[in-house]
Amino acid sequence: MPSFLAYPLEMIPYVLVTLLIAFTIHEWAHALVALAFGDDTAKNQGRLSLNPLVHIDLFGMLMILIAGFGWAKPTPVNRFKLKKRRLGSVLVSLAGPISNLLLAIVGVGLYALFLNYSFFTYGSITETFLMIFVELNLVLFVFNLIPIPPLDGYQILVEFLPMSARVKLEPVERYAMLIFLIIALTPISNFTIQPIFDTVIPFVFKIILSIFGLTPF
Repeated sequence: MPSFLAYPLEMIPYVLVTLLIAFTIHEWAHALVALAFGDDTAKNQGRLSLNPLVHIDLFGMLMILIAGFGWAKPTPVNRFKLKKRRLGSVLVSLAGPISNLLLAIVGVGLYALFLNYSFFTYGSITETFLMIFVELNLVLFVFNLIPIPPLDGYQILVEFLPMSARVKLEPVERYAMLIFLIIALTPISNFTIQPIFDTVIPFVFKIILSIFGLTPF
């Protein structure tokens, strides 16, 4: 594997297909819930769509392949348009990560179905794809709920903070991407993001597997 890639070359096609689906559904879910709460900003900008081309950020995709994490184009949300603004804001933020959790559940469900009816053999293209599909969607689910800017978890956290705390955080938000890259790309991640992944992802995965009566694969 080239040293600059986070995945073996033979895995790249599976990763790219998974990301096209996962990122598209994630951002579409944000737009759909925003519209349900009265904000048509994303819809008016053509983001209430299942067309991957309107959501994919090429640099964000490359970062997934190189660093193991990445992003799509953020869905525009005008939180002042939302009905029940705090509830609407929280649900809009949750919609993306929850969509990835649901995709992971669907992936495990398909794995269980195919395994039960012997639709694939171990190590086949279908099995490999489903394993990567489930893994990456779980990563996106957990990753996006981490409460650091500009992730969805941060926006959820902010909604529960008093106004005085929000005001103090505004200067920090200006450097959100820099803070994010430092936390994600430096050894700091070993003490922040990685422990969360190592603890939460296996826990959630085991719960999903138990739903379908599967053991870890």
